[in-house]
Amino acid sequence: MTSKQRAYLRSMANTMETILYIGKDGIVPGTVKQASDALEAREIIKCAVQQGSPLSAREALDALCAELGAEPVQCIGRRFVMYRPSKENPRIVLE
Repeated sequence: MTSKQRAYLRSMANTMETILYIGKDGIVPGTVKQASDALEAREIIKCAVQQGSPLSAREALDALCAELGAEPVQCIGRRFVMYRPSKENPRIVLE
């Protein structure tokens, strides 16, 4: 992914709501399934790591991206954004 593509995805994520939270149990199979379904539906999702989580945002981002085959877009503080093109219905076009 080029820096221009990443910048475009970051600008899209700016106005998005956080839809996935990593809690005190860390990344469990249910979290992975929820993230995969959300990525298939939206292609780009914003996630947050809650206060009591054993993982940092960077660790959670790296682990989820490795598990799901997604691209890390941004990680700031406790929030992070990841992207994966939809297999069924790709909507975001990266040049």
